[in-house]
Amino acid sequence: MDDRTVIMTSINRAYAAPGSLLDLFLESFRLGEGTEPLLKHVLIVAMDPAAVAPVPPVHPHCYLLRRPEGAVDYSDEKPQHVGGGGGGGDGEGRDGRRDGVGGGAALQRGSASTRAASPPPPSPPPPPPPPATGCGGNDAPAAVNGFAPPPPPSAAAAAEEGSKQPFVIGVSGGTASGKTTVCDMIIQQLHDHRVVLVNQDSFYRGLTEEESDRVQDYNFDHPDAFDTEQLLECMGQLKSGLSVNIPIYDFKNHRRCSESFRKVNASDVIILEGILVFHDQRVRDLMDMKIFVDTDADIRLARRIRRDTVERGRDVISVLEQYGRFVKPAFDDFVLPSKKYADVIIPRGGDNHVAIDLIVQHIRTKLGQHDLCKIYPNVYVVNTTFQIRGMHTLIRDRDIATPDFVFYSDRLIRLVVEHGLGHLPFTEKQIVTPTGSTYMGVDFCKKLCGVSIIRSGESMENALRACCKGIKIGKILIHRDGDNGQQLIYHKFPLDIAERHVLLMDPVLGTGNSANQAIELLISSGVPEERIMFLNLISAPEGVHCVCKRFPRLKIVTSEIETGLNEEYRVIPGLGEYGDRYFGTD
Repeated sequence: MDDRTVIMTSINRAYAAPGSLLDLFLESFRLGEGTEPLLKHVLIVAMDPAAVAPVPPVHPHCYLLRRPEGAVDYSDEKPQHVGGGGGGGDGEGRDGRRDGVGGGAALQRGSASTRAASPPPPSPPPPPPPPATGCGGNDAPAAVNGFAPPPPPSAAAAAEEGSKQPFVIGVSGGTASGKTTVCDMIIQQLHDHRVVLVNQDSFYRGLTEEESDRVQDYNFDHPDAFDTEQLLECMGQLKSGLSVNIPIYDFKNHRRCSESFRKVNASDVIILEGILVFHDQRVRDLMDMKIFVDTDADIRLARRIRRDTVERGRDVISVLEQYGRFVKPAFDDFVLPSKKYADVIIPRGGDNHVAIDLIVQHIRTKLGQHDLCKIYPNVYVVNTTFQIRGMHTLIRDRDIATPDFVFYSDRLIRLVVEHGLGHLPFTEKQIVTPTGSTYMGVDFCKKLCGVSIIRSGESMENALRACCKGIKIGKILIHRDGDNGQQLIYHKFPLDIAERHVLLMDPVLGTGNSANQAIELLISSGVPEERIMFLNLISAPEGVHCVCKRFPRLKIVTSEIETGLNEEYRVIPGLGEYGDRYFGTD
């Protein structure tokens, strides 16, 4: 096939109607017989076998592929948008094409040129108008040759896309330490993601007339020199998925450009760079990862002299005076103390390629995780596969039989237990194989026990016993007594539970209130917080926030994080009353 090849796909009954685009398309071949064909090859892929069955062969190089009988019809009998808006792009495709078909206007011109060479065929009846969609405003795209454009994404899909939280990275360090170079290297390696850079220098306060007259006495390295409130507002909007206008600061006039802004769109990764981005706790709380670029003072001074003289039109004497009066003291008072908040410290800045590669690898890992896993590093979600999604589909089905619900629940619970066991400490152990060879492996954690929250948590005990032979299991019962809000709490633990790693089991994490009470009971019994692992089948984001904010050192392992809670505090989409469904008492 060459550049005169056209592939038509997703053909259904609406496309084969008289006067439709397919009818006009095939007509150009009939009228072109005996001459140089307008198009050399045509491949028609029919989603509906009956759609183009009556169409006779119109060209020796016209190929027809029909959907096999019994195959799933994804077209749903709805016309798809095929033609673009002529040769130029119309927002639907990169060059005005979609599904391999050129713009509708181009096809019409080709048909008109062939009609001029022969008598026109009888006019077919016009096709019925497509059903109206959208709000009926003037901005709705019109149908092309009887084809309606594709429907917009559903509100749920749009909300899900818009609610995805970006990964925010803070990069701090002394002046001219190489922060921008590190940011540029990270952006280059994350070229397959949407990454934006927000510079704290853009949020300098504009100087008054009096301050401009005495600019040599103004301390640009003090926290008060920045408009932190506007920085927080812009970062909050970016984290919410909104576009913002970042101010542009003129370092020669020491004022903001009142008519110029830099528009920053919502992205997957937001990098906030500046000397004092770690100083304010409110700004630090917005960050998922904090990087401090550490470079020797003499190198930073040499870089600052070169930068300010070349890029900002200053002389060497003024740069040195400012460095001695303001820059160096501010670094010692504000920048260097904020180093303790950094998650990663990069010596030598952009020259440390190994550190930057490790950071990029970590960012890619976080981007592939759920938003809660980016916020809480102690939350672990079992890697989703079609097998796991299929089992979730089965146990969430309200019409599933109890034996099937139990069977697939046990399978999922075992996967969660196995995943949780992988996060326990191990020790190296060398053994001798039957062949006489030595094998360096690991030994499992010895001190281990399970604790189930009655009664749903008891459904997870069989999977735990299958994975850990002879494991001791304790019980916790939290029961609300009447309407007065008083709770009866019963527990039975192994006597040496304070010396063990504890696997706390409850299949559904909802609000997190009962989980917090159970965790407090374990801690009061002498179990260190970092030795508690909470195992769930599904977890609501509200429950994850509630538990992780109160107990940041324990681990949560779940197979799926839900959408949230409804007005009745039930997990959505959820799987109903788990205990009743598992034990057959619903």
